[in-house]
Amino acid sequence: MVRFGVELVPTSSAKDMAEIAVLAERHGFDTVWVTDHYNNRSTFQTLALIAAQTERIELGPGVSNPYLRHPAILASEVASLDEISGGRAMLGLGPGDKMTFDSLGVERKRPLTALREAVSIIRALLRGEVVSFEGRMFSVAGAVLRFKPVREVPIYIGAQGPKMLALAGEIGNGVLVNASHPRDFEFAIQHIKEGAEKAGKSLSDVDVVAYTAFSIDEDPAKAFKAARKVVAFIVAGCPPSVLERHGIGVEEASQISSFLTKGDFKSAFKSVSEQMVEEFSITGTPAECLSKVEELLAKGVTHVVVGSPIGPKIDKALKLFSDEIISRLRG
Repeated sequence: MVRFGVELVPTSSAKDMAEIAVLAERHGFDTVWVTDHYNNRSTFQTLALIAAQTERIELGPGVSNPYLRHPAILASEVASLDEISGGRAMLGLGPGDKMTFDSLGVERKRPLTALREAVSIIRALLRGEVVSFEGRMFSVAGAVLRFKPVREVPIYIGAQGPKMLALAGEIGNGVLVNASHPRDFEFAIQHIKEGAEKAGKSLSDVDVVAYTAFSIDEDPAKAFKAARKVVAFIVAGCPPSVLERHGIGVEEASQISSFLTKGDFKSAFKSVSEQMVEEFSITGTPAECLSKVEELLAKGVTHVVVGSPIGPKIDKALKLFSDEIISRLRG
């Protein structure tokens, strides 16, 4: 059965995030993911508060990375979250974003190796093993957790490029694909399948998550306006190969990036075309959004996360999604 999640960006208080998560649980969402950036509220503290105020919904960072948090620290964090939540924790793990690393003076070396080694260390620690490991990126000598999580915590790998998608299919319980368009999943699933088969698994063993930019409202103009701000940042950060896949010129994206770098957000948002919103988000009325979600499911997506902005008003958007999409797709 298809699962549905919500992404929360903790730009406001942890209390606010918990209130939204409670609402999402009430509306039938299955998962909640909290983004992990140093300039927002603490991800794991926010998740702990959400865990304390919810009963059913699964929760985790979407996503953390092993460069800013050592794998042993991540193991401790997610095991603690699993204990607090009574066995509902997930770990979203990815290579991190270049802009953040540049601002912090952190070098992102060998991302594929870093993710593979991190997952190996984290899983061993969560199993309660005494871990000694000497890798190219990480080493531990006799590391051990003094407690165990309630359950075997699923690890989701954030991936976009072909090699990372294949690695995610190989070592992940699920893959968080930061995309909203069926064309991206035609590309992604072939690589996820390749990685899964390398590990002796089938594609059905991997939870394929569409980690979307989403904006739903009964008024499509309001939905578009809310989505445009998020799409500006997506387009600005896209590699040329992804832009080409969607028919967006590198010069158009560079112009938006330049405006954002200068802090000229008004010009950046105005430069976002209808085509960009169509290619890099799911946006529109409930009926339009339902149709686009169904297209993703037809491509092999098994889990849809509604990400920022969700809609012009988050509480209204969650209810619309629940009433018009979750209820219809679950019968």
